[in-house]
Amino acid sequence: MKPVRILYLITGLNIGGAETQLIRVATRLKARGWDVRVVSLLPPRAYVKELEAAGIPVLSLGIRRKLPDPRPILRLARLIREWRPHIVHSYMVHANLLVRLVRLIAPMPVLICSARNINEGGRLREILYRLTDSLCDLTTQVSQAGLERYVRIGAVPRHKIRYIPNGVDTAHFKPDPEIRVALRKELGLENLFVWLAVGRFDPQKDYPSLVRAFARVVAEESNTVLLIAGDGPLRPSVKELVRELRLEGSVRFLGIRRDMPKLMNAADAYAMSSAWEGMANVLLEASASALPIVATDVGGNGEIVLDGETGFLVPPKDPDKLAQAMLRLMGMPEEERQAMGKAARKHIEANFSLDRVVDMWENLYCEFLAQKGVCVE
Repeated sequence: MKPVRILYLITGLNIGGAETQLIRVATRLKARGWDVRVVSLLPPRAYVKELEAAGIPVLSLGIRRKLPDPRPILRLARLIREWRPHIVHSYMVHANLLVRLVRLIAPMPVLICSARNINEGGRLREILYRLTDSLCDLTTQVSQAGLERYVRIGAVPRHKIRYIPNGVDTAHFKPDPEIRVALRKELGLENLFVWLAVGRFDPQKDYPSLVRAFARVVAEESNTVLLIAGDGPLRPSVKELVRELRLEGSVRFLGIRRDMPKLMNAADAYAMSSAWEGMANVLLEASASALPIVATDVGGNGEIVLDGETGFLVPPKDPDKLAQAMLRLMGMPEEERQAMGKAARKHIEANFSLDRVVDMWENLYCEFLAQKGVCVE
């Protein structure tokens, strides 16, 4: 029997949570014997080498402008007709909407669309989801909070949406005392309490609230540092805020890092100030690395961070509450913080391990293939 053919369609391949999750799932399925291809609407900017090294072809529809252009639709339709995937699975709102239209002219036995955030960009997109829902077999949501919201606003009927979370490789992200000592020495962090934040500098991550909260933390506990890894359009304005608050010696901008498991080990705790989220991969990674977390209570954050057990949750856009929680965590005895971190890793292993999540996807795919009476040739 030949492998099941699955085509993943994503809006773009860049450094980001949805993209990271697709790469993790696609490469794991390929290793399990599935025939996998990835198509990006936009020219890819990351992950191509990783996918091709795993034996997964990557194609781009080459969309470069926002003006309406039928050619990418026709190109995708031709690709689907020629390769004849058993399953098409789209990631992110633009890919979700485009592939539904393509289904009108190209056969797809099973079409699954994945919403990757609790808010994908406004009411118009949510209305378009509703109007095109009949063209897909199922929508998945990355968080239970996102699922409930999409049902409540009428974007997707309850019987056609399912929750499947992100997964993290707990063998890759794990505590490592030797790496911790080495990297803290390399970065000059031996005698400091190290906070870590990771993510793109954009409105969703709300770094200004984190920087303002950290200014309050430093005012009471000066022996601390905040490491921020990532890049994005708002990085210059956040750096300017750091200068205004005279935090240049306490906040370090690390740029894009390729050694995230090591960086997680160098930290004492993780901080997230997002205004909204789907299910943040970095929280899964931090928890798997046994870091206690202070995060805003948005999207799926409360599904990862158990308030009072593995960290603390605070309201979004409230630097004072964020600072209070950070100081509370810093004030705990070290053994209590470590116990929080161990509980965090245990929670991830039980609920969000990559193999468990890939099992969920495999079961879902097989379920819909059986429903459609699809026989794998």
